[in-house]
This record gives sequence, structure tokens and C-alpha cells, in this order.
Amino acid sequence: MESKNAMLVVIKFLNMFMPVTLSKRIVSIILLAVGIECRQVAEMTGFCGKTVKMIQTRLNDGEIKGLLKIGGGGRKSKTADVEEEIIKEINNNQYHSRQQIADMIYEKHGIKLSVTSIGDFLKKTKLNA
Repeated sequence: MESKNAMLVVIKFLNMFMPVTLSKRIVSIILLAVGIECRQVAEMTGFCGKTVKMIQTRLNDGEIKGLLKIGGGGRKSKTADVEEEIIKEINNNQYHSRQQIADMIYEKHGIKLSVTSIGDFLKKTKLNA
């Protein structure tokens, strides 16, 4: 069995216990630790070269713990810092439409949100309007 196929079997096996991305990261970390070049690791795992180089840089910097965490890479929501205040305001007053909530958020916090974003916010925070 060639090395690429062997790595795919290892990744598939690990995937029984964890997400595929984490499986690939673990295999990449091991391969890089034993001295396999980034290009070869990318071929064996299916990661792009940029991802493998990022893993190698973090390994070199001793940031292994962060490599085993998945997610959290997205940007922070516009309302993250004032979410609790918005929820209190919605719960303490009557708003009959998502547009009214959007207007209130803009007036009180200077954050402009679309009606669709308000719907997403309400769903995320389990509020109804």
C-alpha cells in the first residue's frame, strides 16, 4: 500500500472517533513531527499546502493545543458585545416586528442590522418576534 493510501486509511479510521478535519490534523502533526515535507503531507492528507504550512508553523512555535481545536475561526458578530442588553430590551418591551427591533438596535447601539439578521439573532438567542 502506498503511503498516500495508508494515510487515507488512518484518517478514515480516526474519523470513526472524531471529525475528519481533526483526523487530518493529527495525521499531519505526526507526519511533520517525523520530518515529512509539507508538500508530501498535503498530498497524503488532502490538506492544501497553506494549511500544512500553518500546522508546521504552529508546531514550531509550540502551539499544539490550538491545533487540536476545531472551529472559532469565524468573525465576531456585530452584536456580540451588547447581546445581553438587546435581549433585556426585547424582553422588557413590546416589539411587533423585526424591523422595530432593528430600529431599536440602531438607535441604542448604532449597529445597523437587516431584518434577516434580526431573524438570525432571534433564532440564535431563542427569542420570538
